[in-house]
Amino acid sequence: MEEYKDEINLGESVVKVLKGIYDPEIPVDIYELGLIYDVMINEDNDVKVLMTLTSPNCPVAETLPREVEEKIKSLDPVKSCEVEITFDPPWSKDLMSEEAKLELGML
Repeated sequence: MEEYKDEINLGESVVKVLKGIYDPEIPVDIYELGLIYDVMINEDNDVKVLMTLTSPNCPVAETLPREVEEKIKSLDPVKSCEVEITFDPPWSKDLMSEEAKLELGML
């Protein structure tokens, strides 16, 4: 079990979890895909994730946010996790990391 000395370590662990979650239609994790807009962690280890989907009609609109929430909640020091979906700004390929673009042959 990892020991968390401060918020930074927990933040890194949250990002690691997010990098292990994939959009089922695209072989790139949701973090590199640019679906995660913000991760906020307060002093009580409550985590809030602001994210988007590739489109409002995304087939995983129900399941992906739930998967993000459950996997972050499974981290030992996390007390709670809330996932908020936004489409402002809407997702675009410009939000993807260089790594994601390379993986998808876009570079």
